[in-house]
Amino acid sequence: MPIIGVTACRKLEDYRQAILHAGGEVRILERSAEVGAALVAVDGLLLTGGEDLSPASYSEQTHPSVVDVDPARDEFELALVAEARRRELPILAICRGVQVLNVASGGSLVQDIPTQVTGALAHKLAVPPHQPYELAHEVWLEKDSLLGRLMGERLSGADTCEVNSRHHQAIKQVAPGFEVSATAPDGVIEAIEDPRAPFCLGVQWHPENFWRTGEFRPLFEGFIAAAASKQA
Repeated sequence: MPIIGVTACRKLEDYRQAILHAGGEVRILERSAEVGAALVAVDGLLLTGGEDLSPASYSEQTHPSVVDVDPARDEFELALVAEARRRELPILAICRGVQVLNVASGGSLVQDIPTQVTGALAHKLAVPPHQPYELAHEVWLEKDSLLGRLMGERLSGADTCEVNSRHHQAIKQVAPGFEVSATAPDGVIEAIEDPRAPFCLGVQWHPENFWRTGEFRPLFEGFIAAAASKQA
């Protein structure tokens, strides 16, 4: 059973269950660990959601909306991505995670979608409380991408699907070598991947919240399969 290193965050249980249901074993990676030691015997890396990534990480001045940052977490996870990519570990990155993946690989972020993207959709449901799996908008998938191939059977060949959403930052400049594999109707990038890697995929929504019903289980199954191949 492949061991998946999962970055620590405030709400871990859905990530844990999504990995377990896809056939992986979970190891929580605490930022107090040394990066190299954290990845010992790890077969794949899952980057979780959470607070905003500091704009200092991509050499920009901070927008007034960016108030909830954790520089220590940023430093650990950016270094973790660099080391995981050096080791060619499979990577699945979710929400904040895809932003970390992009910045660690040389990209940048939209700091605040509502004020910086003309005609932006609501990328966060406005009236709480709501369930984490409530759908917010559709995304358009690139059929020939890793994401499109993984989701193809589940979507019966369609190139759109509905996703949940709770973020105000997003990818702006895509990291060199990466390709966009999904966008929202407002043009906000919803997924990127590195076609040069065996498995390196990041999505802006939260597929882990659907572990009970399986809408996005193919993403985790593909990730676990890649990690199992690395293990072998």
